[in-house]
Amino acid sequence: MKYILSSLLLFLSVSFSACKTNSITGRSQLDLVSESDVQTMALTQYKDFLSKNQLVPSTNRNQEMVRRVGNRISTAITKYYNEHGAGDELKGYTWEFNLVESKEVNAWCMPGGKVVVYTGLLPFTQNETALAIVLGHEITHAVAGHGRERMSQQMLAQGIQVAGDVALGSNPNTVNIFNQVYGPAAQIGVLLPYSRKQESEADHYGLIFAAMAGYDPQEAIPFWTRMASMGGEKPPVLLSDHPADQQRIDDLKKEMPEAMKYYTGSVH
Repeated sequence: MKYILSSLLLFLSVSFSACKTNSITGRSQLDLVSESDVQTMALTQYKDFLSKNQLVPSTNRNQEMVRRVGNRISTAITKYYNEHGAGDELKGYTWEFNLVESKEVNAWCMPGGKVVVYTGLLPFTQNETALAIVLGHEITHAVAGHGRERMSQQMLAQGIQVAGDVALGSNPNTVNIFNQVYGPAAQIGVLLPYSRKQESEADHYGLIFAAMAGYDPQEAIPFWTRMASMGGEKPPVLLSDHPADQQRIDDLKKEMPEAMKYYTGSVH
């Protein structure tokens, strides 16, 4: 009983001491790992992924579209963070946007700004604006530290402690957790799902970033409606950790007036 009590007290102590307030969302997040560490691990996984998958040629119009949308979204994010005094939080971000040949309906953003879109997603986005909605959402997960938060939660649950001067990559347990969190890129393990709160933040700020980049955020409603209709026994990867349901669509509609304040008209 004494052991259980002491363990609980240690758990609570670590939880409170390791929580940080996100300067953009204002939400307190568990943060046991550094951004620089996850960026280092992400870069390794990203390079490995590119070496094992077929990139669409840079001259392909869909590849050009992915990079055009990505560059506009990342520029909008940088502007938003700078305007809110949080520019330092994007330290280490060197943006890259690639389209890879795959039937999977998926896209992801790794820490440090490494973004990949699968060709299987494009028949469902159907247009450049819907792609911007997806990239705004996925990139928000990265810049808002949602991956680090999930890693921290798993580390705390497993009782894993990492000294500040020890790289995460040297610990096989933290490497395994990293692979679980960033499963789409690493192709290892089972992807840990985002929480409803994280999903809501990605939807909310993703709309704003898409709008700032010159894309009509209202396109989010028909896009997520299309994605919701794809549910079933084996939903696409994009839906496996991004639940698409009526509640999400209703929430998007409520958030739309705020996002529209940032939309000044199409850039394409």
